Amino acid sequence: MRCVKKLIAALGLCIGSTGFAATEGNTYRLYFLGGQSNMEGYGYTNELPKGAFKANDRVKIFAGQPALDNQTHGGVGLWQTLEPGFGTGFKTDGKKNMHSGRFGPELFFGQVMANTYPQERIAIIKYAVGGTGLAQGVGYGNWHPDFNEGAGLNQYDHALKTLRNAFADPDIDGDGAPDTLVPAGIVWMQGEADAFDSQAAADDYRANLQRLMDLLRAALRVDDLPVVIGKITDSGMSEDGTVMDYIKTVQDAQRDYVKSDTCAAYMTATEDFGYLDDGWHYNTEGFIRMGTEFAKAMSKLEDKCGK
Repeated sequence: MRCVKKLIAALGLCIGSTGFAATEGNTYRLYFLGGQSNMEGYGYTNELPKGAFKANDRVKIFAGQPALDNQTHGGVGLWQTLEPGFGTGFKTDGKKNMHSGRFGPELFFGQVMANTYPQERIAIIKYAVGGTGLAQGVGYGNWHPDFNEGAGLNQYDHALKTLRNAFADPDIDGDGAPDTLVPAGIVWMQGEADAFDSQAAADDYRANLQRLMDLLRAALRVDDLPVVIGKITDSGMSEDGTVMDYIKTVQDAQRDYVKSDTCAAYMTATEDFGYLDDGWHYNTEGFIRMGTEFAKAMSKLEDKCGK
């Protein structure tokens, strides 16, 4: 895997360039995790099976503060060792992380990746906000790069700010030596908002997904960076038996995107996940499996992409 030296100039970031001797610090395989609420995470920490998750100092996470469109606090955060509590309800002011009683796919993704690469270190940058869509005007906020309402700040901008803030810390493990972050993959769990909103939003999903993944790859300066897309599914917990009327269009778009890109994979294990009573979010077991399956799909892609 080649070490990427810098992000695009617009981000003003440097990767592995800190002003210190590069040989003094540690090198981390870096993964960006993004999306909406099922990436944010609704697993209950107190429902984790005993011994299922073991903290590992080789795995670090930077979770950007979630924010709505045009809010200015989105994307602040700080690095720490991965642990439960980065699910819905998590907050940070950039100086202190305030954990919730929930976790998302990051928990077991990080653990499985660390087991997959026992001689290496893993870094996760996460930014996700529930109810957000790719199409403009969809959901509680959207990721469309051309968003220009109000101050013109949306989820895409908050994600870039999260990346910028994460890379701004030269020493992510706090050992006094500068570290190198090597972009290794993107994990994306989103689409419910577009599948719920309208046929037009669902029809645009294919092009919107392509554009956003291209931009995230460009930001991380790896054209063939592995991308794993999580399949959205419908609980059927509504009067007519379908929560999202346009879900098939979005699923087809996800599938087509992956088929068109040899460095993308479709994680479909969600098809048999259980749900919470709200009918939208997977249960604790689902989030354990989601993180695990994302990691399995990512490690297969890394054999041929992003090197």
